[in-house]
Amino acid sequence: MSRKNLYFVGTAGSGKSTLTSAFGQWLKNEGYDSIAVNLDPGCDALPYEPDVDVRDWIHISEIMKEYSLGPNGAQILAADMLALNIGEVTDVINSFDADYALLDTPGQLELFAFRQSSRAVVDGIGAEMSMLAFLLDPVLVKNPNGLVTSLLLSLTVHFRVPIPMMTVLAKADLLSELEADTVETWSHDPQALWSALCDESIDAQTQISLEFLQAIDNVGAIMDFSLVSCDTYDGMADIYSAVQQALEGGEDIER
Repeated sequence: MSRKNLYFVGTAGSGKSTLTSAFGQWLKNEGYDSIAVNLDPGCDALPYEPDVDVRDWIHISEIMKEYSLGPNGAQILAADMLALNIGEVTDVINSFDADYALLDTPGQLELFAFRQSSRAVVDGIGAEMSMLAFLLDPVLVKNPNGLVTSLLLSLTVHFRVPIPMMTVLAKADLLSELEADTVETWSHDPQALWSALCDESIDAQTQISLEFLQAIDNVGAIMDFSLVSCDTYDGMADIYSAVQQALEGGEDIER
C-alpha cells in the first residue's frame, strides 16, 4: 500500500501541531511508521521533532530582511516559495519508508487554503493518496452559530483543495462532558443543530446561520466529525479509520 499524506488544517490555535505529534505517537504505538512534516516556515517551536522541515529551505527572517517585508507579507511570499521548492521537499519525504506522512500546515489557515500555491504543494507531494483533516475550534463549535460558521469554513477549504476531507475536534478535552455530548449529537444530526439554532434568539446572525445550514444540508455536505483527545488518544482510531476508508477502501495497513 502507498504512503498516505494527511494534512492537518485549521485556524490558529486549533491544535494542528499537537495533533501531528499525538497521532504520530498513536501510529507508532499501533506498529505503523509515520513521518512528521512541518510546512510552517514561521513557527518558532514544535511539540515534535520534524522529519522534514520547510525551515530547512525557507527562513521567514531572511525573507523579511531581503524583501523588506513585515511578518504577514513574508508568510505570503514563503507560501509561494514553498510551492517553488516542493520538488526538493518531496524528494526528502519520498526518501522515508513510511506508512503515513503527517503534514502540519501553517498556523494562518488562509496561507494554505486561499493561496494557489497550496494546490501545487498537494499535487507535488501526491494528491492521489492525500487527505485533509480540518480541525475545529472547540470555543466556536460549542455554540450552534459557531459550529455553522466552522462548517462553512471547512467546506470552503475542501472546495479550494478538493481531496478527501475529514473534520476533527482535536481539543475535545476543553469541553465539559455536557458540551461534548451536545456537539457530538450536532455532528451527526443536522436536525438537532437546526433545533439548537431555533432555540437561540432569532437575530440576524441566527437567521443567516439557519440559511447557511440549509444550504450545507441541501448539497449533502453535512458530515460527522470526530472528537479527539491528544492526551488520552481517544478518537485517534477514528482518524486512522477515516483515512484508510477514503484512500484504501477500508483496508488496514499490513504490518
